[in-house]
Amino acid sequence: MSKLLGRTVELAPDCIGGKVNQLVAKGYDKSSADGNSCTVILLENTRFYKEETKNDPVFAAKLALPFDVYINDAFGTAHRGHASTEGVTKHLSPCVSGFLLAKELEYLDGAISSGKKPMAAIVGGSKVSSKITVLNSLLEKCDIIIIGGGMVFTFLKAKGMEVGTSLVEDDFIETAKDVMAKADKLGREIILPVDIAIADSFSNDANRKVVAANSIPEGWMGLDNGPDSTEQQRKILNNCKTILMNGPMGVFEFSNYSKGTFALMEILSDCTKKNGATTIIGGGDSVAACEQSGHAGDMSHISTGGGASLELLEGKILPGVAALDNL
Repeated sequence: MSKLLGRTVELAPDCIGGKVNQLVAKGYDKSSADGNSCTVILLENTRFYKEETKNDPVFAAKLALPFDVYINDAFGTAHRGHASTEGVTKHLSPCVSGFLLAKELEYLDGAISSGKKPMAAIVGGSKVSSKITVLNSLLEKCDIIIIGGGMVFTFLKAKGMEVGTSLVEDDFIETAKDVMAKADKLGREIILPVDIAIADSFSNDANRKVVAANSIPEGWMGLDNGPDSTEQQRKILNNCKTILMNGPMGVFEFSNYSKGTFALMEILSDCTKKNGATTIIGGGDSVAACEQSGHAGDMSHISTGGGASLELLEGKILPGVAALDNL
């Protein structure tokens, strides 16, 4: 951090207590004496105290004690109502966002509330259960929902298709049916893969082939989108002005099953550069895939928050944002 800032960064022995208060007071005096300088102090990890995650008011007061102003620039923790993200705001004023947090809200919240149409959301990942809330929320805002990853097979099974040994959440088959019914009622499109890259075991070195989505044989599992699905996505997304992505299309960690995800990143890159679309990547796996694909610099925005971006897309109020005075 010292190298990045070009100045000395002092590490406090704790995050609360007399020694911290003295160090901060000394920093104030030094900055005032130098006039144009700024003292940077790195506090010790607040999670060494169980009171942090419990948002204990006494701990929050101690944490805030040596300071005057609070700036939250950590979007990745804004969905947590902890002492360092919410509790301290009761003792400091003003409490405002930093530039990064403001940018995250501008893109993520702004895209959902006032993004240009047509708007598409790409929702991937392994489980319907972890994305059902965001799916329902996005159906209210987006014209098109592209579903990928392991959760595809719960939807395919809900449509009466055989999925072999692919990952399926049987307890959420009715939920998948409800999502598709809701999409029909709202006039939205849900796009599922038309072909699947399958394997006879969960391994990069397994026997593999591409089959139609309705022709997965017994004993085989789907691990990625096929090329026809990628072309389908290209045609659909080419007309969209706002595109949100949360979750990969397959097991991109396996080189033989990364093509669907990486090809989609190329599509999003083209949509941004050639069509002027706003493209937003959120979620840890999506961000990692985007960076590995080499197209991270082409996207309009890459979110720094996994859980926070997901909760924002779900329409939830983030405690760390709600506690601030101004954005």
